[in-house]
Amino acid sequence: MATMQAAVFLGKGKISIREVPKPEPGPGEVVIKTRVTTICGTDIHILKAEYPVREGLIVGHEPVGIVESIGPGVTGYAQGDRVIVGAITPCGQCRACLSGDLSQCQVGGDGYKAIGGWRFGNTINGCQAEYVRVPSAQANLSKIPDGLDDEDVLLCPDIMSTGFSAAERGGVKLGDAVAVFAQGPIGLCATAGARLAGASLVIGVDSVPKRLEVAKRMGADVVLNFKEQDVVAEIKRLTGGGVDVAIEALGSPATFDNALRSVRPGGTLSSLGVYSENLRIPLDAFAAGLGDHRIVTSLCPGGKERMRRLMSIVAAKRFPFRDLVTHSFRLAQIEEAYDLFSHQRDGVMKVAIRP
Repeated sequence: MATMQAAVFLGKGKISIREVPKPEPGPGEVVIKTRVTTICGTDIHILKAEYPVREGLIVGHEPVGIVESIGPGVTGYAQGDRVIVGAITPCGQCRACLSGDLSQCQVGGDGYKAIGGWRFGNTINGCQAEYVRVPSAQANLSKIPDGLDDEDVLLCPDIMSTGFSAAERGGVKLGDAVAVFAQGPIGLCATAGARLAGASLVIGVDSVPKRLEVAKRMGADVVLNFKEQDVVAEIKRLTGGGVDVAIEALGSPATFDNALRSVRPGGTLSSLGVYSENLRIPLDAFAAGLGDHRIVTSLCPGGKERMRRLMSIVAAKRFPFRDLVTHSFRLAQIEEAYDLFSHQRDGVMKVAIRP
């Protein structure tokens, strides 16, 4: 039996390299050889056992690679094609997919029920490995255009797609004022997404000077350091009463609270965070339910058409997405990479993992 190296979840606080069987494609599936992948904040939740997955699962959900082998029923692809796959892999056939809710695909994996269409590193083996098996490949494999390097498109499978979805789900319109709370990689992509959607004022909120500096390059007109000022009061001053859309990109109850307090009556809070503790909606900020506020959540949109559109934005060079990848590791260094990323040392934003 052919084997490969992979990062495996072994219980709370432990993700390590193990020798595991190399996957083979079944009907409708493709196996890709991973050329580069990365670590997501959700993987840190898994590492800390704040999000439950089974022990022995290969983690990771952001693959960039080349087609290795093709299962029956998959057409239009050939061995050696450079491809990406979204973190969310909709089947294209279930009720949710056919209703247009691709992120909420109802197909699980290996006997486990997915939250939405998130399967890689959740209900099936993920892509922090030398090879990964792609389900529903016809709906999910997207070829990388000539002229784009692997590193150029590394953020497309999840970080860009998730960040942009905040502006889309929040209904950002031409001339809107938008505040983005937390300028990590997803928040920075949300900042870019708000600018692309037509916002005339984009406010970036964080406490790390380097991230606030990058936020300006990603489309923020104003940046606010929440450790140095009352950001809610300043947002209301700048906007004359509150933003049209506030985006929460961290997953913290305190950040959620501030985002809600920054929204004007009739405005929208667009939440991207993965929360590991209960949220409470403050009565005054919610106007006792009489403020016509709207709260929406997003799960990373997936599918090959979504990936194609995101790669076209990368190719247009509107924003320096590649600069968000600050560190590089070999797969064998995965524990070192997790330690750096989870403790946010050395100015890390995203890490590239190369098998």
